[in-house]
Amino acid sequence: MSALRPAFLWALMVVAAAAGGVYLTDQLFIAPGRVLQQQLAERDAQIRVLTERNQALEAAVRLLRHTERRARLVVLDQAVVPGGHPRTRVRFTELDGQGDPVGEPRELVLEGDEVYVDALVIKFDDTSVMGGDALKGKALLLFRRIFTDRRRPAEGDVLDREGQMPQTYAAERAPTAFERELWARFWELANDPEEARKRGVRALHGEAVSTRLRKDRIYTITLRSTGELTIQPTR
Repeated sequence: MSALRPAFLWALMVVAAAAGGVYLTDQLFIAPGRVLQQQLAERDAQIRVLTERNQALEAAVRLLRHTERRARLVVLDQAVVPGGHPRTRVRFTELDGQGDPVGEPRELVLEGDEVYVDALVIKFDDTSVMGGDALKGKALLLFRRIFTDRRRPAEGDVLDREGQMPQTYAAERAPTAFERELWARFWELANDPEEARKRGVRALHGEAVSTRLRKDRIYTITLRSTGELTIQPTR
């Protein structure tokens, strides 16, 4: 046994030295490599997240700039009539995506100068809008009527007929059964959110924009894909 002890100790020292060498190799060369690989993987994951966020922001910006429905309101004449209030004569024209007239312009005489354009709006869920869905990637709008602060809404001039496909959409392409159903059942779906959600609809409601008209000015009414309705003077 005593003769074997030196050999055993020598073997143990060799094994320990080898183990130490492996440990040093791991700590000096392999471990830093693993850390670097982990850091690179984390960096790549962060880049993917930032890229996705950037793409989502770019999509949101495109949607905010994108116009789906437009109309032009031209003030042709404005004068104070007996009784002391203004009377305003306007021309209302719907426009297509290129800014060309759709249908026949309408000339209207409005009592007053504070005008309201009343609309019905259908807004789809954010996923469809952000994804640019061919059918649900944009809000839909029906120009319902126009009136002033001196007249009740029910006494306003009708622009598009409720329950029917707006003439602008019908002029651009054949309406789908899906769209026809939404317009035909507008108020029913507006009062049944669950049924609306089944169709990917986020909201159906009336909306009005207003402004005080000035003589010889032109105003543009705009609906963006996100459902934002605005009226702004263009000159």
